Amino acid sequence: MHHPPEAKPGSDPMQRTTPPGRTDAERARFSVPVFAHALRCAGRSGVLLLGCLAAVLPAQQGGGAPASAEGAVDTTRATLEQWVETHRVLSKEAQDWALGKETLQARIDVVKRELTTLRERTAEAQVSVNDADKKRAEMLVEDERHKATVATLQQQIERLERRTGAILPRLPEPLRERVRPLSQRMPQAGAETKLSLGERYQNVIGILNEIQKWNREITVASEVRMLPDGSSVEVNALYVGLGQGYYASVNGKVAGTGSASREGWVWQPANDLAPDIARAIAIYKNEQVAAFVRLPVTIL
Repeated sequence: MHHPPEAKPGSDPMQRTTPPGRTDAERARFSVPVFAHALRCAGRSGVLLLGCLAAVLPAQQGGGAPASAEGAVDTTRATLEQWVETHRVLSKEAQDWALGKETLQARIDVVKRELTTLRERTAEAQVSVNDADKKRAEMLVEDERHKATVATLQQQIERLERRTGAILPRLPEPLRERVRPLSQRMPQAGAETKLSLGERYQNVIGILNEIQKWNREITVASEVRMLPDGSSVEVNALYVGLGQGYYASVNGKVAGTGSASREGWVWQPANDLAPDIARAIAIYKNEQVAAFVRLPVTIL
């Protein structure tokens, strides 16, 4: 087993710094300045601690109770060891605080950067909100304009539907049949409808287009006409636009003229005109050579 080397005489620092030939009491008194020098080198805290020790030792000696030199050295050494331990703890606390401060500062910097980022995003979001509010205001103005336009169009289509509906009874029967799919879709005045404005305008425009086309042309149609005696006969009707019409039977014995009125078309028998009306119809069908044919015209 290894034994630590025994301390040789004079190896104790206190003994080395104490002049030879002095008693233990003198060595104890001499030790105080030596420790004081060591504590001054350690810092201001050591000087304050030494001041306290220097004040205590003379008080003990002056009290009439002589202290043992060895006890004084042990007390001084214990006090110094406590101070060294205290200084070590303070140094460790200072190091820990420095490290904690650095960590805390790093966290503070991160939080500051996050706050800066959040402020920038908030500013961008505010700009977006302002733009959205501006667009919303513009859209509200546009919506009010559209509502006013729709209201105007609503009034116009209702007026057009009334006027178109008033024209329908004055149309020739073949033309009424042609536009019936469109006229049936027109709502009654004041009635609710599921049709959109576009569909309602399409109906009216479709009817008016057919009427205009009919009015520019001469049309021949096969019809069944009721005679004054209550019998019916198949005839060929010749329409000159919307204002005048003629009919003649296939056998050439029955004929008549017609014109539009507010209640509808009015037909008048004119059997004496049967040859001329039949000839005009044959010319229209390219069954005879073109020629001038006199036919009566009724102007209302």
